[in-house]
Amino acid sequence: MLGTVNRILLGLIGLVLLAAGVVVLTAAWPLGGRHEPLLTAATRQRWHPEGWWWWAVFAGLGACVLLALWWLLAQLRRSRLAAVVVDTGDGGFALLRGRALVEAVSAEAGALDGVARCRVALLRRRGGPHLRVGLELEPYAVPADVLAALAGPVLTQARASTGLPELPTEARLRITSHRARRVT
Repeated sequence: MLGTVNRILLGLIGLVLLAAGVVVLTAAWPLGGRHEPLLTAATRQRWHPEGWWWWAVFAGLGACVLLALWWLLAQLRRSRLAAVVVDTGDGGFALLRGRALVEAVSAEAGALDGVARCRVALLRRRGGPHLRVGLELEPYAVPADVLAALAGPVLTQARASTGLPELPTEARLRITSHRARRVT
């Protein structure tokens, strides 16, 4: 969702800057000329008697500042999970490093038949940890077999090592680019 918000914000900011640039280049309204101020004294005084005007301006600027702060904090938030809390069964808890889990799943998934390359990320979601697995398949690989092998022993082992009843996983499959075989 953050990527969508970023694209929308960048698009809106780009449109506003484009419109402002066109206005400045054409020296059209609101600029009266090179030496004229942006807001004339008459324009400033026109809104002075209205009590709601300045409150609306301040509320709009405050909303813009709050939205900008929210966007900045959303950019700084890390979506990768550093560790998973594992119940040891004796009333204690242990921390399983996220990187260790990612490397283990990556090694097991990369060893599957037909997998050329594997990338795994452990992400933080509302329901708990979430795995994103990107598999690059060899040209001869059958995607259904690779998915079955991934969902079977690989993810079962990951769920057992984390002690989680379920570990939601998103798998993205790609076929490696290859040249056609030359027949002689």
